[in-house]
Amino acid sequence: MNAPRVTESDYIQFLIAAQRVYSCVEAERVSPEAAAHDAYTRLLSRLPPDTEALWEEARELVELNKGVLILDDSTLDKPYGKAIELVTRHWSGKHHAVVRGINLESLVWSDGEKIVPIDCRVYAKAEDQQTKNDHARTMFTIAKERSFTPDLVMFDSWYASLANLKQLRSQGWAWLCRLKSNRLVDPDNTGNRAVTELDIPEVGLQVHLKGYGFIKVFRTVTPHGDAQHWATSKLELTFEQFGVYAKQAWRIETYHRAIKQTVGIEKAQVRSGVKQRNHILLALRAFLRLESHRLQTGISWYQAKFDIVRGAIHDYLAHPAILLPTA
Repeated sequence: MNAPRVTESDYIQFLIAAQRVYSCVEAERVSPEAAAHDAYTRLLSRLPPDTEALWEEARELVELNKGVLILDDSTLDKPYGKAIELVTRHWSGKHHAVVRGINLESLVWSDGEKIVPIDCRVYAKAEDQQTKNDHARTMFTIAKERSFTPDLVMFDSWYASLANLKQLRSQGWAWLCRLKSNRLVDPDNTGNRAVTELDIPEVGLQVHLKGYGFIKVFRTVTPHGDAQHWATSKLELTFEQFGVYAKQAWRIETYHRAIKQTVGIEKAQVRSGVKQRNHILLALRAFLRLESHRLQTGISWYQAKFDIVRGAIHDYLAHPAILLPTA
């Protein structure tokens, strides 16, 4: 049997170098080995559908006994992908509307400087019968098996289910998350009430969360004047520490924007779910390389990509070939 013409590394480096078009046809056009586009599509078909390869590369960038784990999901836009598997309708924070796309759940590790994807899941309940919270608990379990002991686990109110909170407690992990406005708590042993009804001082307030136990809640106000309620199982957390962690939690939004803008994670021009999944995983491994490069050189992900084509632009300007005809 002949060896594959295209390797995972070939595809990853193509994703790093590509500026706008991320198709297998484009990969064929720029391949120094003249590999056919079918070689790239076959690669996307034969890879194992798990995140082990991502973790094997990510583990070199993380410190297991420090930092935070951040869980969140993002919609990969597929507005014209009616024939693409895994595409359904999801809420998009980018568009502030329900759109067609692939929903990607990510678990990332950060120490305030690094931001490293360590696990992910594609939400496809019709295919695997798994909810977003099922995927979350699976990723928490795997992270525990990989010996993570984070300072905190952080996530949005969507993931603040009792099952998730109790699993984190059983794993010995503290958590910080936003709470929905109707979440019931008891501040003074007089009965449960919605968290929005409480008078929460700036330093926070210890309350009893219905079905869980004692937590500490904080109230913040957005620049638009909207109140947000946060909760943590770390009862000794000060307001100053909360502010640092809450700011760190927003790094997941920077991460979501980066994987869409730098490695073409939502631009695979393939139809099958297997190929879409493998493109996503290879895109995340491409991002790992950009992040590692940033940490070593101080060069941003975006600048590193543009530096790849800057030399070609320089050479062209030295010897331009697209000219008006001479008389």
